[in-house]
Amino acid sequence: MAIKYINDFEFEGKKVICRFDFNVPLDKDGKITDTTRIDSTLETIKFILEKGASKLILMSHLGRPKGAPEKKYSLEPVASYLADKLGVEVVLTESCLDRGIKTLLTLPETKIILLENLRFHAEEEANDHEFAKRLASYADVYVNDAFGTAHRKHASTYGINAAFKGKALAGFLLQKEIAALDQVLKTPKKPFVAVMGGAKVADKIKIIEELLRSVDSLLIGGAMAYPFLKARGLEVGKSLCSAEDVKLAKAILATGAASKIRLPIDHIVSTNPDSEANTTNNESIPEEMMGLDIGPATLDSYAHTIAGAATILWNGPMGFFEKFNFNKGTFGIAKAIASSKAFSVVGGGDSVAAVNEAGLADQMSHVSTGGGASLEYIENGGSLPGIQALRFGIN
Repeated sequence: MAIKYINDFEFEGKKVICRFDFNVPLDKDGKITDTTRIDSTLETIKFILEKGASKLILMSHLGRPKGAPEKKYSLEPVASYLADKLGVEVVLTESCLDRGIKTLLTLPETKIILLENLRFHAEEEANDHEFAKRLASYADVYVNDAFGTAHRKHASTYGINAAFKGKALAGFLLQKEIAALDQVLKTPKKPFVAVMGGAKVADKIKIIEELLRSVDSLLIGGAMAYPFLKARGLEVGKSLCSAEDVKLAKAILATGAASKIRLPIDHIVSTNPDSEANTTNNESIPEEMMGLDIGPATLDSYAHTIAGAATILWNGPMGFFEKFNFNKGTFGIAKAIASSKAFSVVGGGDSVAAVNEAGLADQMSHVSTGGGASLEYIENGGSLPGIQALRFGIN
């Protein structure tokens, strides 16, 4: 069954409840330090209002409260930011189950209501039926535009769909995410190059196995490279490298798809992340050193492969890019992808942070708002609980 999108629905006079991902970073004073996730929802919000919705109820989580209210995780900064961006009052409720919500829904002057943090209630993550039913009672139509939480079977992303048969829709952000990831997953133009980094092979074993079915080259960097190098019998010094990851790497290298895997041929190393950086002249890392970035020869080789690609997926940094001495690999890969003519998708929190820091996000075809969700979407062959619930409804 096809997903219904908001551009195919008449909102005139309807009360609409929308699930967004407003889980933005805050500083110690409660100020939002990166508004990307909120900004990415504005297109959907404005569209629904312009199409004549009578009320717009917004809901989200923020942070990791343990099923009870915590002031530092209040959505108050989000309400203030939205009010400024939209130029209208955004009323924040005391709780997402506040009895006063029903009254707010009858007031003609109240257009936008933001429910307080969903995760102040343990029932949200438990996908509690009654909790989902209470949320659903506020509206006539449900819109999910929270791709970042679509991999969670929570009340606001999964259970709530049962109350909106034929009236559960995907917003513009979800639509864009699905289209971009499907282009990588189902119809990638060749050559298809994937760049994988980050820390643990175990965390990404499923996506590596899935990608090896379709990629022409899998370029591995970051701490993920060291178990593969060790599995090939090379020395990796004090680099991050668990026995479990080496075992998994050996199993992957024993498959027929191993020829698609490319590993670093040199490294930026140091005794620790705060010490002076050195460059090795081959794949091995001296016993007293740890690998903290891909080396210049590796970057040149990877950039050359990227330049010839027609489709690129990047997930995970090439090194400890938060430190200046070890950011050249990650930023170099970002520049290579930005300069390519390929359809490029960047997924994963650290990769997204890197392209934003490098000022290259607008030169990528698609920068995903959901790190874990984008990985799971590919791992599962284009399926996530929140998306499946929209597509088929639930009983």
